[in-house]
Amino acid sequence: MGQDSPFTALKRGSGATGSLPTTTNSASLRTAARVPSRGRQISKTFNNIKITILCGFVTILVLRGTIGVGNLGGGGGESEEQRKIMEKTKIFIDQLRSDDDPSDVLLNNESGGGGGGGGGVGGDDGVNPNVTYTLGPKITNWNEERKIWLDSHPEFPNFVNGKPRILLVTGSPPKPCDNSIGDHYLLKSIKNKIDYCRLHGIEIVYNMAHLDKELAGYWAKLPLIRKLMLSHPEVEWIWWMDSDALFTDMVFELPLSKYADYNMVIHGYPDLMFNQHSWIALNTGSFLFRNCQWSLDLLDAWAPMGPKGKIRDEAGKILTANLKGRPAFEADDQSALIYLLISQKDVWMNKVFLENAYYLHGYWAGLVDRYEEMMDKYHPGLGDERWPFVTHFVGCKPCGSYGDYPVERCLSSMERAYNFADNQVLKLYGFRHRGLLSPKVKRIRNETSSPLEFVDQFDIRRPLLGESGSESKNP
Repeated sequence: MGQDSPFTALKRGSGATGSLPTTTNSASLRTAARVPSRGRQISKTFNNIKITILCGFVTILVLRGTIGVGNLGGGGGESEEQRKIMEKTKIFIDQLRSDDDPSDVLLNNESGGGGGGGGGVGGDDGVNPNVTYTLGPKITNWNEERKIWLDSHPEFPNFVNGKPRILLVTGSPPKPCDNSIGDHYLLKSIKNKIDYCRLHGIEIVYNMAHLDKELAGYWAKLPLIRKLMLSHPEVEWIWWMDSDALFTDMVFELPLSKYADYNMVIHGYPDLMFNQHSWIALNTGSFLFRNCQWSLDLLDAWAPMGPKGKIRDEAGKILTANLKGRPAFEADDQSALIYLLISQKDVWMNKVFLENAYYLHGYWAGLVDRYEEMMDKYHPGLGDERWPFVTHFVGCKPCGSYGDYPVERCLSSMERAYNFADNQVLKLYGFRHRGLLSPKVKRIRNETSSPLEFVDQFDIRRPLLGESGSESKNP
């Protein structure tokens, strides 16, 4: 072919001028070998030069394709420009990941060092231990004020088509992940949640800001939920969901009529809570709050253990001493809520529904390896152990630099969960993933001239076979 013609011509040119000499005198051959003609020397020299030039040209092509033309030594200005761009990019990313904000100095000087919600600011770590921390000014008449607002704004009803309006809230830290693969899985996580909300008429908020610098980390959800309640009085339920939790049953719907007399719905087990005092009796990775005065009061009672520094450290010691199995570390929102509900059971528990009939939170380690079995035996819309509503990757930190499980296991499991859920969405369009570990898709049905037949058959927004979706318990 054309690509090997230069090498073929050179190889054949050195001795392919005719047949091998069979009748020439051996002495003449030796003499010709010792004293080559001048024309032959020149020809050989030119051939060597050609070979050298060609080899050099091929080498440049290989290097260009391997490391990029800008990285070759001869580029000079282009290489220097690329180096400067990389340095500026690194500086910018380092600034994004830094906790330092020059504007904080001016803000604190002007406001006297104010915290996020008006709760006790001062001292070495910014918190005054003599003042109880609060999320903001105390609100006591929210139910009345919200009702007046709803009555005067009929264009913003809190019930739409007979269903209470839900706002799903999730988010991630304001800084880039420690690795690019972490940002990739955050993107997949929000795509998964957008798909579910789009299919079920749920509004969604994705937050990337710390609204209260004292309540960073585990606690960042509390000030955010409060702000959203007060800013969106038309929303009946606020639904918090961690970024490392995925919807894996895209058909299942919350049985909200079941919670008519409750203001908080959270996955949990009464025996673990009140008999064993376990620190995993419930999980705050996915829960619902009704937009009402009771919820604001619970947030006010929940938050004081959260300010970072001495208060959070000391509260952590109390939680470890009182909750079974809890390791020794600073106070987290989940342990604090369990402790609050146990220690003040009469105050709060009559409005808290501990849900375990379906997986509002499903622990990933016991689920992801069973997805093929679930697909063989069951169908979406069940929400329980047969087809989990939510798969939550507790202990995995794809965005951070540490975790309780090997990062390879976490990432492969998250890929399986994402594709397991995504198959339910792609089915309407006639596609599915080639495998639960493959981002590639394949066609599962041919196009026809009657597409609405497939919409009626495969649209997961419609109940399956006349079943009620969320309440169906038969395989």
